[in-house]
Amino acid sequence: MDQYIGKLLDNRYEVLELIGVGGMARVYKARCHRLNRLVAIKILRDDLAQDAEFRRRFHDESQAVAMLSHPNIMAVYDVSRASEMEYIVMELIDGVTLKQYMQKKGNKLNWREALHFITQITKALGHAHSRGIIHRDIKPHNIMVLRDGSVKVADFGIARVTSGGHSTLTQEALGSVHYISPEQARGSRIDARSDLYSAGVVLYEMITGRLPFEGDTPVSVAIQHINSIPLSPREIDPSIPEALEAITMKAMAPNPSNRYSSAGKMLADLEEFRKNPNINFDYKQADILTKEADADEDRTRLVPPPIRETPQHSDRPHRRPQAERIEDEEEEDGRRSGGFPWPVIGAVLAILLFVGGLFYLITTVMTGFITPSETYYEVPSLVGELFKDVEDDQSLLGDHFTVAVRGSREDENAPAGTILYQDPEAGTQEKEGTTEIRVTISSGSGTFEMIDVTNMPYETALTMLSNLGLDVITPPEYRTSSEIEENRVIEFTPQKGAPVSKGDQVNLVISSGPDTPKVTVINFIGQTRSWAEDKLNLMNLECKFIESYSDEYPAGEVFDQNPVQGTEVDQGSTVNLQVSLGPDP
Repeated sequence: MDQYIGKLLDNRYEVLELIGVGGMARVYKARCHRLNRLVAIKILRDDLAQDAEFRRRFHDESQAVAMLSHPNIMAVYDVSRASEMEYIVMELIDGVTLKQYMQKKGNKLNWREALHFITQITKALGHAHSRGIIHRDIKPHNIMVLRDGSVKVADFGIARVTSGGHSTLTQEALGSVHYISPEQARGSRIDARSDLYSAGVVLYEMITGRLPFEGDTPVSVAIQHINSIPLSPREIDPSIPEALEAITMKAMAPNPSNRYSSAGKMLADLEEFRKNPNINFDYKQADILTKEADADEDRTRLVPPPIRETPQHSDRPHRRPQAERIEDEEEEDGRRSGGFPWPVIGAVLAILLFVGGLFYLITTVMTGFITPSETYYEVPSLVGELFKDVEDDQSLLGDHFTVAVRGSREDENAPAGTILYQDPEAGTQEKEGTTEIRVTISSGSGTFEMIDVTNMPYETALTMLSNLGLDVITPPEYRTSSEIEENRVIEFTPQKGAPVSKGDQVNLVISSGPDTPKVTVINFIGQTRSWAEDKLNLMNLECKFIESYSDEYPAGEVFDQNPVQGTEVDQGSTVNLQVSLGPDP
């Protein structure tokens, strides 16, 4: 029998059954007796738990991920240690992995369903990236599909612990290596764009039913990510919309500079495509594969649809080296333009540009005029300050930094809430974009005074109080307030300054925002534009009309709406209605 089943961890979590086994941990279904709810507990493998450095990193990363709060991210409730055992407590999800879901569907999904899933995945990545957390292991195995069709991304931050920021190309990594970015395969420094590459591979697999690269070993697959490019989705299935293919290939660009610079920009293109599947993005494959993309031109622009023949992929190999594919495109361009030697001219121009650039570089070095391209800022000193004061007074941080709690420690010489350590350290130089300072706070010793969490974001207050050893009652009580911003603490008990000890319960009252009257959205599909406009005015709702072609609805009729019928929204909200221009000429 499993050694953990039947155990009571921290006198709180009763382990019920084993529900999953992974490369670094075992996952159990458990019951939290304090809150009387079912949870999932991930227990670190015994051999990994013996490594003190690994345990420290596992604990710190899990604490950071516990601060994430998003409907498409699996929630982490608790991070704890018990003797030589390390574990995290997560929400228990009633669903299957995206990989299992795809297998049940025959591995290939309808492109509309794939769009539904990738949109939610991108939203989750955007939330995590905005808080400085990169997943590093996006794959269908780490994405859960719930019964209502929503998805939750799991294992945020855990991949960093297992890899130390680099990919480990062992046999155990075979499942992950199919989705890693070229820079991960090289062991180079990665950023948020690496997650977007992996998300692009997941999208590729959903709409084509196959992986972009296959191989017998992790190394062989990794080399293909670096040196090869896959068949484009429409070469596998011509029914895939061109715009969705463009989004997929841009996300999977080998050079990070040519990918979407943020999840928000990828999400914007997905939303544009959702509104109009016939939209045409000006993403040229050769440009994505060979040119440095201008960061300011990440968004697409509309162009007339190109005329293209449907390729017969049955006569072509599964993949070809990048250089060969680009060479074929250049030869085809030359044939279309009457045989003019564009490749020769391009090669001459490239040589001239290289020589000119080299001359400029040598000149500037000799004259001492090279300046750093990145801006660096000095990290302020926060040690000794109260975390609440730092949160309330931006002048203590400056304009370029934010602060987040990494963990807590007992310290009888420092009042509860006092910052004991910080990372990065004060005085170090951090480049622009490295904004988060992670701090360890004092939990005091024995009995201490209740700290003030008034007007603090709920997630921050929950993490801080939990790190102090206090038991925060969840879910919290919500109350409307015209003074306190939504999702912030209105009041709490015990009150500020009251004596509390570890394990004491704390009740939070959270603002749900001002008491705005609600309106239920009705059905507008099939109605005329003028009828819809009159109804929306009567309901005190704003209306935005988007005109596009439709073969099913006559001109002037609404054929799509957002939010959908039955959705409850605040008065004054905007309803987007798509109005038909008639059949596409």
